[in-house]
Amino acid sequence: MDLATLAVFRAVAREESITRAAELLGRVPSNVTTRIQQLEAEISVALFARETRRMVLTSEGKTYLDYAERILNLAEEARQQINPEGPGGTLRIGSMESTVASRLPSLLAAFNRDWPEMTIELSTAPTRQLVDAVQAHRIDCALIAIAADDGWSALDALETVPVFREQLVLLVPKGHRAVRAPADVEPIALAAFAPGCTYRMLAEEWLMGGSPARARLKIQEVGSYHAMFACTAAGSCVSVMPKSVADTLSHLGSVEEHELMAVDTHLAFRPGFATPAFLEWRKRLLTASDIEPSTSA
Repeated sequence: MDLATLAVFRAVAREESITRAAELLGRVPSNVTTRIQQLEAEISVALFARETRRMVLTSEGKTYLDYAERILNLAEEARQQINPEGPGGTLRIGSMESTVASRLPSLLAAFNRDWPEMTIELSTAPTRQLVDAVQAHRIDCALIAIAADDGWSALDALETVPVFREQLVLLVPKGHRAVRAPADVEPIALAAFAPGCTYRMLAEEWLMGGSPARARLKIQEVGSYHAMFACTAAGSCVSVMPKSVADTLSHLGSVEEHELMAVDTHLAFRPGFATPAFLEWRKRLLTASDIEPSTSA
């Protein structure tokens, strides 16, 4: 086993295809096939189930991929650390969907313009999954939402710096009665992302309002803010999202907004992680920050 073989394995796992992985890596398909066969023979485990048109990871293959990602990412981090002349290589950034939509496009475009030889790998997930990914070395850093009173112990293992402040708004169907307290909200169904999303947690806590009657709160899990907005406009749910995102979706239908609370978006990373690429990215985020410097010190 070597890094080149692990890179081949990762490419096949991602692409689910020998041919596409070979094109991506600049190799011939027969070479990729041989590498995978040699790896499976070396560890005496089938990593893929061969289907007609796809290479699908077995359960053992999924576990092995997690370790392969960590090894390859650590190797890249080490390479960048010992060659600190300037940003280079690959930077793996995780982010919440809302931050990607409203904050990152211009920052990433400028970063790419100034450092065109760098590769940015961007992935999205809810906050808790992003924290897990940073800790497991699957990504280098993440933009996550942290509530002011969040006592989540997993955060103790990471360094965090606040960079953006988001105003959360409650969206209700057009014509909904005035909302002054959680008890005013009807229907009692919340369109939200899967568990692990900080905004979902805060929305549930607010809608429950400390009342046992709110134990009947229903959750309709959706995969995008577009779906949240549409469900709300249709009258079947309420939803909570950053105002910056809601403003970009207003063309999807008529809803009413009610301000709830402000929540900071933090840059989270492993202690001591300081590749040139990451330091440059952190500097740009802090330059674009809308939080007073004294707050983020």
